[in-house]
Amino acid sequence: MTIRDGHIFRPKYISFDCYGTLIRFRMSEMAREFFGDRLPEQHMDRMCEDFAQFRFDETLDAWKPYRELLRNAVRRTAEKWKVEYRERDADAVYETVPTWGPHPDVPGGLAKIADKIPLVILSNAMNEQIGSNVEKLGAPFHRVYTAESAQAYKPRMQAFEYMFDKLGCGPEEMMHVSSSFRYDQNTATDLRFGCRVFVARGHEPSNANYRDVEIPHIGCLPALVGL
Repeated sequence: MTIRDGHIFRPKYISFDCYGTLIRFRMSEMAREFFGDRLPEQHMDRMCEDFAQFRFDETLDAWKPYRELLRNAVRRTAEKWKVEYRERDADAVYETVPTWGPHPDVPGGLAKIADKIPLVILSNAMNEQIGSNVEKLGAPFHRVYTAESAQAYKPRMQAFEYMFDKLGCGPEEMMHVSSSFRYDQNTATDLRFGCRVFVARGHEPSNANYRDVEIPHIGCLPALVGL
C-alpha cells in the first residue's frame, strides 16, 4: 500500500491514462498491417518505434483533432521509410479505436475501487471516440476528460490543469495511474501529484525518479489505497 507521512494515502480522486494503461493499445499492430505491403518484416519493429515517436511529437504542437494527428504521424513515418503515404491508413486507425477493449486485469481491479474513490480518465482522445472504450472498462467513472475538451494533449501541463480546474482539486490530493512516462508520469512528477503509479505494461522501461509505485497490472491497485 502507498504510505505518505506514515499513513495510507487515500486520494480524493484517482486519475488514469486510458489507452495503453486501461485499454489494450493496438497502434503497432495496425501499423504492421497497413505498412506490411510496403516494408519487409525485418524493418517492422523500427517502423513501429518511429510511428510512436512521431505520434508523441505531434502532441507537443498546438492542439489539432486526433484524426489529423494520426494522419501527420503516418505521413511522417511513410516519408522516413520512403514508402507511399495512404491517408486511409490513418483514418482506419482512428475509426477502429472505439472498438478496442480493456486489458484483462482492468475490470476487476477498477470494480474494487470505483464505489469508494471516484475514478477519472484523462485521455489524448476525441470526445466521439472515448465513450465506447469507457463502457468496456466494467466500472463507473466519475469524469472523463479528453484532449479535445482541454484543447491540449498530454504530456502538456495544460491537459492536466484542465482536469484540476474541472474537479476543483489540486494534484497533491490525487493519484495518477499510467503505463507511460513520456505522456503522463514525467508531467505528473513536475505537477507534484500526491502519488504516481506506473503500470508496467512493457511499453516503456521503468524509471524510479518519475514514479512512486510500480505495479504489474490494475489488479494490484486496490491494495495501494488500502482496499
